[in-house]
Amino acid sequence: MTDQRPTSGFHAANADPAVTDRLTAALDVQAANPGVRRLREWAHASLAVRPGDRALDVGAGTGSETVVLAEAVGPEGTATGLEPHPGLRAVAERRAAEAGSRAVFLDGDALALPLPDAAVDAVWCERVLQHLTEPDRAVAEIARVLRPGGRVALLDTDWATFVLHPAEPAVRSALAAVTRSAAATPDAGRRLAAWLTGAGLSVDHAGADVLLHDPRTVSLPIVRGLAAAALGKGLISEEQRDRLHAGLTAAAERGAFHLSVTMFAVVAHRPA
Repeated sequence: MTDQRPTSGFHAANADPAVTDRLTAALDVQAANPGVRRLREWAHASLAVRPGDRALDVGAGTGSETVVLAEAVGPEGTATGLEPHPGLRAVAERRAAEAGSRAVFLDGDALALPLPDAAVDAVWCERVLQHLTEPDRAVAEIARVLRPGGRVALLDTDWATFVLHPAEPAVRSALAAVTRSAAATPDAGRRLAAWLTGAGLSVDHAGADVLLHDPRTVSLPIVRGLAAAALGKGLISEEQRDRLHAGLTAAAERGAFHLSVTMFAVVAHRPA
C-alpha cells in the first residue's frame, strides 16, 4: 500500500523482513475476517470485471485481490498489482506464482500511477487512501488512467466507527484516539463517494460491512497494543490499562466482548 508517512510499516522505505512479516500477517488476518470477505465479494460483483479487461489493483499488498482480478479478466486481459513496498510485492509475486495466476506486480506510487491516460478498464483500491495525506490526489490519478466507461472500486475503513465493549468511557475514547492517529486520513471510509465525484466520476453503488473481531484470535492482542500506545501517550494510567485488560478478558470468557470497525465500499465509473 502506498503511504506518504515513513513511520508507517507500509511505507516503501520500511523494507526490514521483520516488518514485512508483520504486515503480511496483519493483512492475512484482515483477509480472513468475515466482514472483509463479504464486502470484497460485494465490491467485486459490483465492479463486474469482464474477460479481456485491463485491471489495476492500487496498493496490492499480498496480491490476493490482484489474483481475483486476473481470474476475472482471463487470458485475454491483464491484471496488474501496484505495490511500492518491496517485501509485500515479493510476497504477492510468490503467492501468485504458487497459485498459477497470470497477475503481475509493479513498483509504483498511488499519487503518480505509472500508466498513460485512459489505460485501464477497472481499478481496485482497498485500504490505501486512509494511509495518504492527499487521498484526493490518488483518486484523481485513478480517474486519469480509467478509460471512458471504466469502473473503480474503492474500499476503506472509517476509524471513527471504532467500538469497544466493555471499557470505561475515558479509556474507550483514548483507544479510539490512538486508532485514528495511526491513519493519515482516519475518516477515509465516509469520504470515498465525495472523492470519486470530485474527480469527475459517477457513483453507481455504495456498501458497507461491520468488521467484528474474535477476541480468541485477534482482538485482545490488538487492544493490548492500543492500550500500550495510549499509556505511552499519557492518555490512560497503568491502573486504567490493567482494569481494561481484566474486564475484556472476563467479558471474552463469558461471550460479552465486542470490538468492531466499519469498512465502506463505493463503485463508480468514468462517464463516456
